[in-house]
Amino acid sequence: MSNALSRLGRRRALRGAAAVLVALGLLLWWLAPWSEEPPGGTVTLSTGTRAGVYQKYGELLRSSLGKHMPDLEVRLTTSDGSQENVRRVATGQADFAIAAADAVETYRLGGRKGADRLRGVARLYDDYVQLVTARDSDIRSVADLRGKRVAIGPPKSGVRLIANQVLEAAGIDPETDISPSADGIDTGPERLGHGLDAFFWSGGLPTDGLRALAEKSALRFVPIDAELVAELHKQGGATRYYRATNMPESAYPGSQLGSAVPTMAVSNLLITRADADPRLTEWLTRIVLRSRDGIGAHVHSAQLVDVRTAIYTDPLRLHEGARRYYRSVKP
Repeated sequence: MSNALSRLGRRRALRGAAAVLVALGLLLWWLAPWSEEPPGGTVTLSTGTRAGVYQKYGELLRSSLGKHMPDLEVRLTTSDGSQENVRRVATGQADFAIAAADAVETYRLGGRKGADRLRGVARLYDDYVQLVTARDSDIRSVADLRGKRVAIGPPKSGVRLIANQVLEAAGIDPETDISPSADGIDTGPERLGHGLDAFFWSGGLPTDGLRALAEKSALRFVPIDAELVAELHKQGGATRYYRATNMPESAYPGSQLGSAVPTMAVSNLLITRADADPRLTEWLTRIVLRSRDGIGAHVHSAQLVDVRTAIYTDPLRLHEGARRYYRSVKP
């Protein structure tokens, strides 16, 4: 009996030791990249408007990069949004940028300068189209925007691209059937009811620039239903990146009063150029994924960044450095 118990004890000890070795191996695999000397230098990251999600995400990402890559200087530059960001990266004015997939595809389909050099780093999170009007407004649908004063975003923004397409899908000419303005999320909310009847915004949920106004129940979201999204898809081109969805009731609870709002969404990408340094890009990709929880604590939409979906950067091919990272964590 004692011999049997001794053999059982040895087997248990061996199994325990094996488990410890496996755990140690996994820990070493996880920590190994951090034992390397991180690359340094200077890179420019193009974000968005000051009150938007791109800018806040960029600030938090720069902070995280500073912890793990202390010799890397990250210069943030604000912009009108996705369309300007794509152009900046393609033409060498920025090294990295956040941009919506439809803006990337529009730039590529237009055969514009440097389009063939664009590469994907990670799919981040979805932007939701938010069509905002005053609580007591008579605007109940996109069709009701006809004859109204509507902000469709700055000329180089992703908002402008989306707003024009949504209006056209509803049979509204954005130049003649409305009184358009170029207000963005930085000025649109304060002008609502004071020169604006409605404004378009496309961003992560919730957007800080809307949160305060929504908490006062001073605004209402106009639905963009699935039928309109289907009509929009008929335009072809970059519209294939739009999907019908619902803005959850938890996005702006003070304004939505427990109701989801039909709308559409488009994915955001972190982009770069083919000539970006592969080792630096691999490190940056790793930090983007591993900083999800820290950034997500402040930018709710960033909680959705996930290695299983980040690899899908359609319409762009992955940058070689990003590809190396995803291969290193492949199950």
